[in-house]
Amino acid sequence: MAEKKSENVRPWCPFCGMDIGRPTEAAQRKMTEFPVGRCECGAVYTCDPTGHNVGSAMVECLVYACNDEWDLAWELIPEDDYLTGRVEDYDELTHQVCPKRNLDGRAVRGVLYFVRLHKDVAEIAERFQKKIEQESRSALVQSGDKISNPAVIPDVEPAKDPKRDKKRASKLIVKKLVSAADIDGLVDLSFDDIRTLRFMQRLLYEPDPAKRYKTAWLIGQVSARLATREPGPIADLLHRLFESCSDSASMPWGMVETIASIIAARPDIYGAFTRHLLNFMGDAGTQEAVIWGMGEIAASRPDLIRKTPFYSTFHFLEHENPVLRGLMARMLGRIKATEASFQLIGLQNDQTAIVIYEKGEPVTTTVAALVAEANGVITGNPQ
Repeated sequence: MAEKKSENVRPWCPFCGMDIGRPTEAAQRKMTEFPVGRCECGAVYTCDPTGHNVGSAMVECLVYACNDEWDLAWELIPEDDYLTGRVEDYDELTHQVCPKRNLDGRAVRGVLYFVRLHKDVAEIAERFQKKIEQESRSALVQSGDKISNPAVIPDVEPAKDPKRDKKRASKLIVKKLVSAADIDGLVDLSFDDIRTLRFMQRLLYEPDPAKRYKTAWLIGQVSARLATREPGPIADLLHRLFESCSDSASMPWGMVETIASIIAARPDIYGAFTRHLLNFMGDAGTQEAVIWGMGEIAASRPDLIRKTPFYSTFHFLEHENPVLRGLMARMLGRIKATEASFQLIGLQNDQTAIVIYEKGEPVTTTVAALVAEANGVITGNPQ
């Protein structure tokens, strides 16, 4: 147990007084990330190493305490539902509290922000978590539906010899590996040189949609295996992709598709990013990519799509673009959206031919075929 003194000490929990461990990256990555931790007394905490983003850290800490149930977090009232605390002058590098706010000539301004839910609220959050885990297990064991494709979590990649001669990535090397769809080669190169991910991202700037979808799928497969040992760089890549999509001065070619491919390949780590995809439905240039991406994620984790306001996309079933109509039917079928059955009936005779992409490869089909497939899954009678 620690008490605040004039000398540097280990940080402590403001609720129970026990020394706490170093905050670490959460297992499931999110859009705004702060290192998090949990005290033995049940309190959770986040770290803002700069002291300038305490507001964001407070929000993330509360959501983390609620097991990522945003709706529950926004309903809670301070003091009535939870208590807060903070420890200032925290140095993330040495995991110490430095009252003098200076360590070896370096300014120390970090803040640990704590939240402890009251017992009744903590029980509600726990029930939410159990429900999510139950739904996840159910989604992962689905079988029999030919469009069901539960996510297969890859085995942890073998440890690399630290004394090995590391290969250096270049635009030319990465382009050749992508052209050859050499996933093993790209994974090995990524472990040696993390710039491989950036070089792959640059290949998304391609006018041919078939090449963009192929590259996006490959990035997802490479990221899934790289994340078994190094999930951080993949989270950084997702942040860059979201920023590029939000930048009005940049062309978001392949960005949304890549985000969805990464989430679909490792929903256990990056599933929390799913809810942000709908932010791009207001742009006609990314609507097709968003709906395609939601369908990809739904194939392995339909529960992640159901946690979003996906019902706001129902009107795209009547869109003039047949690809959007077909992709909507595909996505709704994969989440078994019985609430959309009536709207799907109106598309049963839509024989418009369209091209969609599965595992990076173009597939020619019709809107009616996708609707029939979706209806089969929803009714329990797969085609």
